[in-house]
Amino acid sequence: MTTAVAVELGPLVRAGAPSSSSSQRIPLPRRRRAAGAIRASPVSGRSEDAGEPPATLLPNARRRGRDPFWYGGGFSLGVDLGDARTGLAVGRGITLPRPLTVLKLRGQKLELTLLDVARQQEADELIIGLPVSADGRETPQSNKVRSVVGRLAVQAAERGLRVYLQDEHGTSIDALDYMISTSSSRGVKKSARDVKSDAYAAVMILKRYFTSSGQGAKIVLPRQPELQEKLIAQSRQDAEI
Repeated sequence: MTTAVAVELGPLVRAGAPSSSSSQRIPLPRRRRAAGAIRASPVSGRSEDAGEPPATLLPNARRRGRDPFWYGGGFSLGVDLGDARTGLAVGRGITLPRPLTVLKLRGQKLELTLLDVARQQEADELIIGLPVSADGRETPQSNKVRSVVGRLAVQAAERGLRVYLQDEHGTSIDALDYMISTSSSRGVKKSARDVKSDAYAAVMILKRYFTSSGQGAKIVLPRQPELQEKLIAQSRQDAEI
């Protein structure tokens, strides 16, 4: 059963706080959900500015966009999830993200490996591509990705890592164009493009994320308040470091 769900970066209030006409949480737009899907739990803790969740839960790119002098946060691990292969890339938004590797794993082995790679790369957030159609609608593949990400977000929160979903429409084509245009300097030969394409798709996911200053990223939160609090506490600690 899924225990986490993506939520818009909209107004959030203290869990269990009494509601009033002036303090009610603005409802998120209704969206069709697969059977068994779970509503997002309000984030425990105090909301800051109106229209924003706690700053500690904002993606790094968005925090840096709001405050150019904010130097906190680690690297971002880009993830292009596939049925058989998963491409990885890493970046911090200063230069173009770099491809890491392509994993041929599934299930729990994949999820644990993603978390291990994030720690190895000093990443404190995972930016995972969400497949959508050209008009922005979700597809059957979107449900598969959400199922994996829901489980991953719980395990990530236990380690103090945040997980976000980022629209990945067109990134595979962008990745192919990029590999072709830079093949002479990057060494991406035609024979190797199919093998490396997933990692370069992850590069494009991160590129879109950084270019938009994280505006389209949606955090995936566990329902458990204690894990939400752990995420907030870890993000504050990382920012101080």
